[in-house]
Amino acid sequence: MDKGYLTIALPKGRIAKEAMIYMEKLGIYDVVKSSSRKLIFTDEVIKVRYMFVKGVDVVTYVDEGVADLGVVGRDIVLEEGADIYELLDLGFGRCKFSIAGYPDTDLYSKDKVLRVATKYPNVTKKFFQSKNQPIEVFKLSGSVELGPLVGLSDVIMDIVESGSTLKANGLTVLEDITDISARLITNPVAYRYKRNRIKEITNMLEERLDKDND
Repeated sequence: MDKGYLTIALPKGRIAKEAMIYMEKLGIYDVVKSSSRKLIFTDEVIKVRYMFVKGVDVVTYVDEGVADLGVVGRDIVLEEGADIYELLDLGFGRCKFSIAGYPDTDLYSKDKVLRVATKYPNVTKKFFQSKNQPIEVFKLSGSVELGPLVGLSDVIMDIVESGSTLKANGLTVLEDITDISARLITNPVAYRYKRNRIKEITNMLEERLDKDND
């Protein structure tokens, strides 16, 4: 590897744990202590720094050049709309971007403004604009399923994994928008100046994924 450090932003939580499994298998994740409350770990042997950040902030750190690589859900990539490259679909954290609500809800009516509760206002606006459907967006940070239940919104747009929360609250998926999974991302500057190191790690991860999928 090159002499310069490569910085990787990892999200706290489930996606981080999945990413760690692959990195440990590759032998590039030996310095991190899971019991520690430190946010940055440095491997002086292979010149890699690991930053642990909130999932929604991974794209920001990569886009601003603080991190060269990041592991993040594609839902956040789509919402942020930043100038980054998606290098690899890591294959875990799979779910769907979906519109959900009560079963008899009419999604498309030009005579009605559809009220949508979501954590992803940018994705929501872009999607419904493509459908020429007028909407009013309510950005929520917590359980968006509450929107239709309390009359705040007609529907929600959110990531759906098992659908069990929807079902428990009398809601259902009305339309699936796109598949979501964890992605390895970089920024144009890092990819230009650290391409060899980035490709080396990307190829190692890809080979590991291929072996696991055989």
